[in-house]
Amino acid sequence: MIHPTNKNMQTIYKYLIPAFLLVTTAGCKKFLNVQPVNEVSDASTIVDATSSETAVRGVYRTMAQNYYGGLYETFGYLGGDDIVWTGSQSVIQQFISHAITSDNDNLETVWAGIYQTINGANEVIAKVPTVVDPTFAAGQQNQLTGEGYFIRALAYFDLARVWGGVPITLVPTTTATQKNGIARSTLAQTYAQVLSDLNTADSLMSLPSSQNPVRANKETAWALKARYYLYQQSWANAEAYANQVIADNTNYQLLTPFSSWFQPASAVATKESVFELSYNATYTNSSRGYWQPPANGGTRQWAPNSALVALLTDSSIGGGRSALVAELAATSTWYGNLFYRSPATDPSYIIRIAEVYLIRAEARAQQGELSGALADLNTIRTRAGLPNSAAVSQSDILLAIEQENRLEFALEPHRWFDLVRTGRAVAVLGVTNPDNLLFPIPITEIQLNPLLNQNPGY
Repeated sequence: MIHPTNKNMQTIYKYLIPAFLLVTTAGCKKFLNVQPVNEVSDASTIVDATSSETAVRGVYRTMAQNYYGGLYETFGYLGGDDIVWTGSQSVIQQFISHAITSDNDNLETVWAGIYQTINGANEVIAKVPTVVDPTFAAGQQNQLTGEGYFIRALAYFDLARVWGGVPITLVPTTTATQKNGIARSTLAQTYAQVLSDLNTADSLMSLPSSQNPVRANKETAWALKARYYLYQQSWANAEAYANQVIADNTNYQLLTPFSSWFQPASAVATKESVFELSYNATYTNSSRGYWQPPANGGTRQWAPNSALVALLTDSSIGGGRSALVAELAATSTWYGNLFYRSPATDPSYIIRIAEVYLIRAEARAQQGELSGALADLNTIRTRAGLPNSAAVSQSDILLAIEQENRLEFALEPHRWFDLVRTGRAVAVLGVTNPDNLLFPIPITEIQLNPLLNQNPGY
């Protein structure tokens, strides 16, 4: 979290990504194959094939450190009904009680981190296509540019589902004042930008030649399109793009047993992942510290509540997903155990193939393709060691899919967003004020940009 006195500096820093983009990648050995240049000016950050590759990897690192890998994920599960806050800071409790204030430090941290990522992607999109270097491998320049478009699409998608319509910036900025004159776009315009970027990414990126989920490819764009169309309730399109990803069972597979996609510690970048972000001993994933208890070197600031523990540890409901939680010996203290490595090199799981199956299941159910929906639902249940679902009617199948999403992604940022997009937040969470389904724009951003109006109710 950002100390209140640092808010303005944080907002300014997010516009300066081109100047230090390469420096932030220097310590990542697995993620980086090239050694970045230290201290380069904006005019020379992207000048050849090597610096183009390094810059793209730097944007992934910015996303992993300043966006995913900690606070953004909390937006997806703290607002649900399965996670409790064990600390005393009201800044976190606001998300659980659905009473977030615009001066909440975590809002500013995440907003800044996402726009920092967007600015890095804009730098790649603007400059990589202009580089003239005969050492580019065939298709490499298009691939790198496409990755910039994919990252920007994901960033605007995540902004939209948290805040609604947001300011859209498509060119690199180097100062905070350059963005002050940009008003908010509507939600429809923001989602239109997401789709435009995904279409461009799809056209530029290549199909994967081998399994490598830490870098986006054409099929990664298809997977995000499937999620995008699910949110738009464009069921046929969601099903079509899910079909295309699932069809590649060479690179993407549901692994058995359930825990094998995250255990043992060597299980990273597995075929379960369509897209994940990697970490190492230098650049660690802060999620581990939040979930693990002090006995394991963490703080256990958030933890599965008793209801979630009961579901996951009931072999007839959770099946193999009981591996997501653990109990301290000789205590009744339960903790989330998806992020457990020491040092904290746990990946951030952005899209798993299990999600793509459940996207297709929901899309099929919504179109009345109940047998196909059940087939996908039962594929997920079978992998978890559970019998086929007893659901028969369309409404029952949709509720069964909702429950399967809840358990499959219990410690991933899905639950809140799923209940909001399906209109079920009122019934399940008791959120009666529709204004609370969107978060407030950080007050610091509004103070800096007079054209940035606040969401209703805040």
